[in-house]
Formats: sequence, C-alpha cells, structure tokens
Amino acid sequence: QVQLVESGGGLVQAGGSLRLSCAASGRTFSDYDMAWFRQAPGKEREFVAAISWRGDDTNYAAAVKGRFTISRDNAKNSGYLQMNSLKPEDTAVYYCAATIVEETTDPAHYAYWGQGTQVTVSS
Repeated sequence: QVQLVESGGGLVQAGGSLRLSCAASGRTFSDYDMAWFRQAPGKEREFVAAISWRGDDTNYAAAVKGRFTISRDNAKNSGYLQMNSLKPEDTAVYYCAATIVEETTDPAHYAYWGQGTQVTVSS
C-alpha cells in the first residue's frame, strides 16, 4: 500500500497561484501513476491532472490545461500540482491519488487517496 498526504492548499485571490504537494509513504512511489482530483461542494469528484510513473507523460482536464502543471519527484516520493491563474471555479477540495493502472482518468481506478486539501479562490 501507499499512503498519501496533501499540503499547500489555502485561500488565494483570483489570478493568483498555489502549489500543492503530495507526500507518499509505504510502497515504492514510482510503482504508481498519480493524479489530482477535486471536489467542489454539491458536485462529483472530477479529474484534474495525471502523470505517469516515470513522469514522462501527463494529461489534463480541459478546464485547467494551460494553467496547471503536474509533476513528480520519485526520489523524494512526492508529487506536485502548480496552479496558476486561479479562478473562483477552481475552489474545491483537492485530492492526490495513486494507481497501478496506466494512463487513466477514472477515479474508480485509483486505489489510494489522500485526505484532501482545501483550495479557495476569492473573486
């Protein structure tokens, strides 16, 4: 198993930036693809971005493409989500997740989840 802990959320004004981190422990982090999902109040959890286990392939939701960047450092057992040009509609709890299934955006394929970190973007 792998345990995931997110950090870096907070309150930011529209147009600002935040960098989320995901610290992994347990099994070898590089065994897993990882992704970020988010869930706003009253809405379903949605895919944000994913990165392959080697870090050489990424995928983004249309809503964040060009503004968010996913990355990872397997030597540090960590993943990241750099969020720029934030909008009020980006307000949500953000979760990192890990999977052995390659190149998937389906949350049902992700067996391991962090507890989430709140991101609030004010207008």
